[in-house]
Amino acid sequence: MLRSVLAGVIGAVAMVLAGSAVAQSPAKGAPGRAQTLAAMKTATTFMVEKVSTNGGYVWSYTADLSRRWGELEAKPSMIWVQPPGTGTMGHVFLDAYHATGDEYYYRAAEKAAEALIWGQHASGGWHYMIDFGGEASMKDWYATYGRNAWRMEEFQHYWGNATFDDAGTSEAMQFLLRLYVEKRDPKWRPALEKAIDFVLKSQYPVGGWPQRYPLQHEFVHHGRADYTSYITFNDDVAGENIKFLVMVYQALGDARALAAVSRAMGSFLVTQQGQPQPAWGLQHTVDDLKPAAARSYEPKAFATHTTANNLSQLMTFYELTGETKYLARVGEGLDWLEKVKLDQPTADGRTHPTFIEIGTDRPLYVHRRGSNVENGEYYVDYSRERTLAHYGAYRKIDVAKMRARLEKLRASDPAKVTKDSPLMARNLVPLPKFFATRDLETSDLNLKAPAGKTVDGGQAQKLVSGLNREGYWPTPLMATSNPYTGAKPPATHDGDYATTHVGDATDTSPYPTDKPAMGISTGAYIQNMTTLIDWLDRAK
Repeated sequence: MLRSVLAGVIGAVAMVLAGSAVAQSPAKGAPGRAQTLAAMKTATTFMVEKVSTNGGYVWSYTADLSRRWGELEAKPSMIWVQPPGTGTMGHVFLDAYHATGDEYYYRAAEKAAEALIWGQHASGGWHYMIDFGGEASMKDWYATYGRNAWRMEEFQHYWGNATFDDAGTSEAMQFLLRLYVEKRDPKWRPALEKAIDFVLKSQYPVGGWPQRYPLQHEFVHHGRADYTSYITFNDDVAGENIKFLVMVYQALGDARALAAVSRAMGSFLVTQQGQPQPAWGLQHTVDDLKPAAARSYEPKAFATHTTANNLSQLMTFYELTGETKYLARVGEGLDWLEKVKLDQPTADGRTHPTFIEIGTDRPLYVHRRGSNVENGEYYVDYSRERTLAHYGAYRKIDVAKMRARLEKLRASDPAKVTKDSPLMARNLVPLPKFFATRDLETSDLNLKAPAGKTVDGGQAQKLVSGLNREGYWPTPLMATSNPYTGAKPPATHDGDYATTHVGDATDTSPYPTDKPAMGISTGAYIQNMTTLIDWLDRAK
């Protein structure tokens, strides 16, 4: 579920401590429980009382808090919903509450929930961000920072509705559900019910979901129709909604959720295309269920990573239900992925082109020319040369591993496979104790979670020792952006930006820098806190 546009931006930065004002060499042995608890409380107090805006958070901040970023640079009045933002922070606060029993963390979670509820759309969902300055301030941000972010086309237009993109609404909904279930405090139930209704009302009869809701068709861009009403698989829109609805069913017993999950699983079946290309696009039209184009660098094509994810989802649906219809065409899809793989993997092990042409199975590659929103454009051809830096031209897909899973499921007893399925349970099923300790599924542009996390005493000691005097873990802000100055984008380009993350000085898109300033990273806080929580849990 890591967003492809972000995945290639920055390499992994696991436990960032370099440059700390008081960083120490790792002590021998492991920190005691009291030391661990003190470090967690210090770091959390700093985030809650010094960094948060009305209980909410963006992704990163300069050390003096003079600039801040979500996916783009944010105003001081803004918080981010999109992970790893306010909802993810709420999750880690609840995790810390479970690990420590300290009510301070529960109150911090409540503050995060209050911020999210303040910005909940009337329809029940959320936008990427919330602006406490009000709608006029948000529209101003769109007309300045958003409008000039060349590659960030989803921010170039203000729809005024809610979005399922990038798991923001999903993360907020899951967190509110957890918070309500924690103590069954009725004050959280109205917002939770609005969120549940939002997912149910926005679902198409065929079972899928649009990217944005309530539906709008107004952003006609670069000769393309508004893509936000299409059935969307990109960024795991359908998968995230299914996950939330399964949680609703297991925690609340809401039969509406069970019916919606069944319809949603069926949408994967009806949108898989027929032979000889039994695949999926990033999104599909509602009327004929065919692949459709979205942003300028997302052509009408089959997407190999989306196809692989959807095939994996179908196998998961079998594990949830025991119904063999979900396995029936998985083999076809795997055969197709095998057919369209690269002759040789790329240097970093990627096996498949991202996009495959409909009707021919030829790889499509996206390029750009120009330097900004005024003179720049994206185009598609068959050349592998000079592809985009900000959107991966290739994907790593382990077809053999997926095929082995399929064969194991085909040979399985459905009754045994589904014995622990929350959809088959007769009674309510408790939600997991910890959520944020899973690997981060989206990047804040500064770090990505390590592929496999193991926690030992030395690692925990590094984190305990690594807090600076102010109370946070200094993190190199690998991502930055050109500040919005009001300068008009030039009508002609001043250089070659075909393979860069950012265009000219008027482009407000984020980009990686080789001279990072040390600052405050919400993602680093989440990752380090979850490591210490995991350490506490294992050290019992």
